[in-house]
Amino acid sequence: MKEKLNIGRRNFLAVSASTALATLFLSVKDAIAKESEANKAVTANARLGINLAGIVDWSTEQPFVDFFHMSRDWVSQPKKGAWGTGPKLTLDENGWIKKLEKGCYATRIVCSLEDNQYPSGDYVILYDGEGEIAPTNGFIKENKAGRMVLKVDAARGSFFININKTNPQNYIRNIRVILPGYEASYQKNPWHPDFLKRWSGIACLRFMDFMKTNNSTQIKWDDRPKVSDASYTSKGVPLELMVDLANRLNTDAWFCMPHQADDDYVKQFALYVKQNLKPELRAWVEYSNEVWNGAFKQNDYAAKAGQLLKFAEKPWEAAWKFNAYRSVQIFNIWTQVYGDHNQFIRVLASQADNDYISDQILSFQDAATNADVLAIAPYVALSVPPEAKDGITEKVVEIWSLDKLFDHINKVALPESAKSIKNSKRVADKYGLKLVAYEAGQHLVGITGAENNEKLTKLFLQANADVRMGEIYAKNLATWTQLGGDLICSFNSVSRWSKWGSWGLLRSYSDLPANSPKFMATIKWAISRGQKMTM
Repeated sequence: MKEKLNIGRRNFLAVSASTALATLFLSVKDAIAKESEANKAVTANARLGINLAGIVDWSTEQPFVDFFHMSRDWVSQPKKGAWGTGPKLTLDENGWIKKLEKGCYATRIVCSLEDNQYPSGDYVILYDGEGEIAPTNGFIKENKAGRMVLKVDAARGSFFININKTNPQNYIRNIRVILPGYEASYQKNPWHPDFLKRWSGIACLRFMDFMKTNNSTQIKWDDRPKVSDASYTSKGVPLELMVDLANRLNTDAWFCMPHQADDDYVKQFALYVKQNLKPELRAWVEYSNEVWNGAFKQNDYAAKAGQLLKFAEKPWEAAWKFNAYRSVQIFNIWTQVYGDHNQFIRVLASQADNDYISDQILSFQDAATNADVLAIAPYVALSVPPEAKDGITEKVVEIWSLDKLFDHINKVALPESAKSIKNSKRVADKYGLKLVAYEAGQHLVGITGAENNEKLTKLFLQANADVRMGEIYAKNLATWTQLGGDLICSFNSVSRWSKWGSWGLLRSYSDLPANSPKFMATIKWAISRGQKMTM
């Protein structure tokens, strides 16, 4: 919100009464108009978005009915020798093996999950070309050129596919591993119906991990993921599929532009979205992800770029300012494509617990005037290191009971999250922007070595399954609403809990929602906000 007009008595007496009154009237009128516009701009509509988990061979969400989309890169194998020590493979532009060297075969890890964490049944394996395919799980019920039916038993664990032979003149390619029951429909609808049902009614899909945003190497438009790629684990999910998913769910789509992407990449991306995303839906546009975070290569890139442009000498300040600078350039490209900026949301992101950084980003070269929202990640956090000055160390926390842990969360972590929201809202209001959350949820995790503490990990896993975690989520979402937050994107959808964090609202595609208190609390809140979601 703009500061209110303040005319001092001394200045008023320095001019004639008539001129002063006229000036006062016009100034007050202008101030009221500006303040009204600012108030209008920051009117919040708190609702739930979701960060979709990344595409990997150990994914427990399994959004695709073609499992091969989630397979790992080829592993070259010697017929005699240690795993993965075969010669370098010759691949085509889509990642298919063009030929195999003598004494070599290739392995593809389709799914590395254990303990029945993926469906059993009759999988249909389809492919083009000539050669010999040998699956490692189940038994072959039917096998003819280009099509195999394989009875898979998930209780046996991981599922691999080997290519033992391939014809260089007509090499094996376009492999599809279709889940039981979807051979007739996978071409028209690549998404698993349970996945679509679970996120129906969500307000926004944030595609950060779908796009493999962190540490991205994409620069040119031709570097982008393509539908024809062997799988989507290396470069991410193609834009065509992300737009298709948003259209099917009738939800906004939040895209993170790769930090090295050139202007043509950004333009082509924007053109496709404009032409193919339903006109009633909005794209959210963000420059990379957490450019302020030194853990990611995009931070180093932005720091060096900012220093070259002489934005600042210190690398962290240079990164903040380059983030603002490049973000505005990207917003302007999207605006040129769309003709205006009313059909997409311009996102400037910052660190939740440091409103100084937010102010630096928003104020640099008037970046806030070219943006719509300030995005933060107001986690309910307890990141535990081996040593710390405040005494919250792994040796201290590992002996806590669940009661002690939740007491700390309620008395310390929740208030800290609320403080971050409040301070960030103040900064957003200062610049007339809405406050949104690009990520949110619990953040209980060991760091800098403490992630290897088994007692600590066990405590955090138990806490995430506890009914009190649902209460924490409910309180945090209520605070977000009360303090004027707009869209809040939980991190993340469905993923395994481990020493690296318990991020998923659910742990597996087959989880019963009733057994996941934080999922239930989150969806109940969304429903209370008018979203048509189901539990």
